[in-house]
Amino acid sequence: MSARDLALIAAFAALIAVLGLPGTLYPIGSAVPITAQTLGVMLAGSVLGARRGASAVGVFLLLVAAGLPWLAGGRGGLGVFGGPSAGFLLGWLPAAAVVGALVAARPAAGRRGVLGWLLLANAVGGIVVEYLVGVPVLAWRAELSLAEAATSSLVFLPGDGVKVIVSAVVTAAVLRGYPGVVPGSRPATSAPGGAGEPEL
Repeated sequence: MSARDLALIAAFAALIAVLGLPGTLYPIGSAVPITAQTLGVMLAGSVLGARRGASAVGVFLLLVAAGLPWLAGGRGGLGVFGGPSAGFLLGWLPAAAVVGALVAARPAAGRRGVLGWLLLANAVGGIVVEYLVGVPVLAWRAELSLAEAATSSLVFLPGDGVKVIVSAVVTAAVLRGYPGVVPGSRPATSAPGGAGEPEL
């Protein structure tokens, strides 16, 4: 792994931490807080790709486990991985990896096509994968049925939808300005003797 990769991983781990500064909001009746940090997870996967994105999330979670109060609300330590929200935290790893893998697999397309793919990638990884890990653990730790845990998690969908849109738009901007950063960049057109720039 290059020095540039390590710097990007560290930068996105720090971004996830910074997004926790606004604090938490606990919906009525929920043991899982609403935070902005899942946006950082989506961005890490979208911009850095599966391997580096998951590495950034892994670094962040390891530092939290070591006691750094980097989770929203100033939480940290091993104890946070034993609560009702533990599955959502652990789900950040596969979420970032899936978002990154899907973004890297995007087809060569026009600007609208790429943005649509980025929206899909972030929704699948940042919502579907995240909930597939988080909801069962919530049901277990909060002593709920899967149906009850899934229903209680619906309150997070509007905010997560906004995060999906923000992550996709930011990633599209990065692709336009710095096409070599995001893995899987593909030229939309090719000129003799060389590849053209990706069309977004």
